[in-house]
Parts: sequence; structure tokens; C-alpha cells
Amino acid sequence: MNEPGQCAIGVDLGGTKCAAAAVLFPEGRIIAQLSTRTLPHRGSAAVLADVILNIQQLKSQAKASGNSPAACGLAVAELVGPAGDLLSHATFHWPGEPLARRIALETGLPCRIDADVRAAARAEAHWGAGRGAESFLYVTIGTGISASLVMAGEPYRGARGLTGTFASSPLEFAAEDGELHPSVILEQFAAGPAIARRYAAIVSTFSGDARDVLLLADSGDERAQRVVESAGTVLGSALGGLVNILDPELVILGGGVGAAPGRYRDAVDAALRRAIYADTHRNLPLVSAGLGANSGVIGAASIALLPSLKS
Repeated sequence: MNEPGQCAIGVDLGGTKCAAAAVLFPEGRIIAQLSTRTLPHRGSAAVLADVILNIQQLKSQAKASGNSPAACGLAVAELVGPAGDLLSHATFHWPGEPLARRIALETGLPCRIDADVRAAARAEAHWGAGRGAESFLYVTIGTGISASLVMAGEPYRGARGLTGTFASSPLEFAAEDGELHPSVILEQFAAGPAIARRYAAIVSTFSGDARDVLLLADSGDERAQRVVESAGTVLGSALGGLVNILDPELVILGGGVGAAPGRYRDAVDAALRRAIYADTHRNLPLVSAGLGANSGVIGAASIALLPSLKS
């Protein structure tokens, strides 16, 4: 898919962490990497300065090892259009000059931008758990929850590049009284910050994050178990609906929460299979991302070397 010996830098920019790596292709091998906290409350200008600094540092490290990067890719936790333009501003907002051009001017590397979930899904298709599959559903659960359908090795972008957000909008359901009632937004119930927030509402002295709640649940804390299992159950049910519509060969879970073993994952698995309508599909594989936490940076680097993004 890429020329032998090509090197690119990938940046995976999420709401919590900004991970970056220099990656050698076609093997998708990381030769240098670093990670910093995003801290988006500082403002997008400060976040962009960190992204540029990370790219510059990795560019120097890669050159020192005899691998000169040809381009860089940014995978960002926003909606991204076909031309690499940001179509949402949930966490980051960079008005004015196109973002890719700004990064290219500062780093001296051509830059391509895509949504983080599609970049990670692409990496899993070529170097991870989806390798060899004709189709799969990649779902990332961390600060947020996103999903990407992959077909023939490439994430489906949709008509406008808006694929990925299935957990951010409120839904309504009908009760027996015939009235419509608002339901919880899935991301605000089952994503990492939501799990921590819901547990803190029960245990006022708690000041940790979702990983701490998962550990507490697995160690026998019944209050943590209720929070974790309810989150996994609701998410698994929603994923079952996607499976019913898309009929993928397998489902891959990534992200800091999604890839973690334990009660959350078990609850997702059980609810997913209950929600699948066809008996013939109920045993489809549910697996963790093969590249672990590196799916995003490898995927971001790989899009940097694509001649064009395809729908």
C-alpha cells in the first residue's frame, strides 16, 4: 500500500491525550513516539502548538535514525470532511487558515487530516485485528465513543465525511403511555469520563478516572460493578443494532476503556449478543484492537501517505 522504506509521522489528538509517532511503512512499524496530555481547556492555539512541537521533535528523531519523514497525518477527535476540514468543534476550534496548511508551514511536512476513529480503523485493517477481513466494525471507547465501518481495508467516509458519531446524540423512546421520553446520551453514560462521573456521584470521596472504576469493579466493589456493568450493557445493546444493520465479519473494540478486559467488556459482549437478531450472526468475533493504544498514531501516519482519500 505504501512505497518500501517510507516514513511518516502520525498524531492522534484526543480530548485527554496527544500521542504521536514516527512510523515506517509498509510494515507500519513505530520507530519513535511520544505522548503528552492534551489539556484542551488551555485553548486550541496551545494544543496546536503542542501538535507542531511533537511533529518537529519526531521529525528530528526519525532523521537521526536515518529515516526522513515524507509527510505527517493528524487524526483528530472531530468530524472531518473529505478535504480535511474540521466540520465540528466539540473539543477543538481552529478558525482561519486551513489547519493542514498551518501544520505544513510550521513543520515543513505535507499534512493530511482525518477523524481519529477512521484513522485507527484503517490501521487495524492493514496491521491489526482486522487484517484479512472483508468488513468489520471498529469501535473506540475512551473520552468519547465513536465507530467506523471498514470495507475492503478502507473506512467508509460517507457522503460528507460525517461517519463515526453514533453515541453523541439524544434518542427518544416510547413508553406504554404512548408518550415520547428522552433517553440518556450514550456517550454521557458509557464513555470513560461518564463512568468516573457516575461513580463519583455515588462515592463522593472518589477522585480517580474510568480506569480506577474498572479496577474497583473487577476487585469486587459492588457500586463500581453497577456503574460499569450498566455502561457496558447499554453500549453493547447499541452495538447490536449496528451489527444488525451492517452485518460485519467482526467487531473490534479499541480505546482505553474499550480494549480493557473485565466486567465492562463482559457486559458489552453479553448485551451485544442479546441484541443481535439473527442466530447465524450471534457468535461473531468481538476482539480487542490488535495494535492496542497505537492504532491511532499508525493510522494517522498511514493517511499521510495516501494519494487521496476515498469514500
